[in-house]
Amino acid sequence: MKADNSATVVLPIAAAPHRSAWRGSLLAGLGVLSFSGSLPATAFALRGFDPYLVAIGRAAVAAVAAAVCLKAAGAPLLPPRAHLRAYALIVLGVVVGFPLFSTLALAGGASTAHSAVVIGLLPAATAAFAVLRAGERPRPLFWAACAAGALSITVFTLTRGTGRLAGADVLLVLALLSAAVGYTEGGRLARETPGWRVISYALVLAAPLTVPATVVLALTRSAAPSAESLAGFTYVALVSMFLGFIPWYAGLAMGGIARAGQTQLAQPLLNLVWAWLLLHEEIGAATIAAALAVLACVAVTQGSRRAA
Repeated sequence: MKADNSATVVLPIAAAPHRSAWRGSLLAGLGVLSFSGSLPATAFALRGFDPYLVAIGRAAVAAVAAAVCLKAAGAPLLPPRAHLRAYALIVLGVVVGFPLFSTLALAGGASTAHSAVVIGLLPAATAAFAVLRAGERPRPLFWAACAAGALSITVFTLTRGTGRLAGADVLLVLALLSAAVGYTEGGRLARETPGWRVISYALVLAAPLTVPATVVLALTRSAAPSAESLAGFTYVALVSMFLGFIPWYAGLAMGGIARAGQTQLAQPLLNLVWAWLLLHEEIGAATIAAALAVLACVAVTQGSRRAA
């Protein structure tokens, strides 16, 4: 009887890490769904606002929402001093870096569809930073699938232009590297702190920079706000900059930064759908093929269990 009872107990315990990993991937997927609207929303916002105002102003508006949520929850407005370095990296990565570089790339002529496929390299970069900063050790199959997705996107980028990276592509690469740093640090902190508080602290820490800069830009840059530009700005400020990070960081903490982060390989395909539906961009066969190639990597990376 003892042996039977112990066997009964072991099965749920052994299955728990697997269930936790998949729950983490599902939460991360919800974050990806939120982020997939960021590029089209930015394109709409740029129709009425200056690029720098869109990039910096979204963080300022999100900081107000974050401060309200922290106060309502009775939480402190600032994180523990011991974690300030990590939060500074989140600020540089996802509060300032990614919004600024991606917005300038779109303002510089990159299409939403092209930008989405290039930024599809983000999961590979996030996985690499997870190894460096979070101590994760994915298995070889994971890296093979990750490399295949990165190769598909690199070939796509080089064959769509003059055989070299254009200025907008350089900005997009800087955007994805910035996001990878911010995602990794946020995922690490979310292991101990709820995801909504992680992004809230980062936004509030950046507020002394983003709020005054937004005021100056609003007063000195020309604007022609319309319903679509206001809707786009509202989306990137509240969803892309704040609400989307809540399930995203929770998913990274629960499922593993490298593994759960690979759900973002699905984002290029989602972006293509929004670019076609909302912006009426022409989507060529090569673009669809590249997006499908990286999407196929999702199944492989999600099927390869993260090594302990």
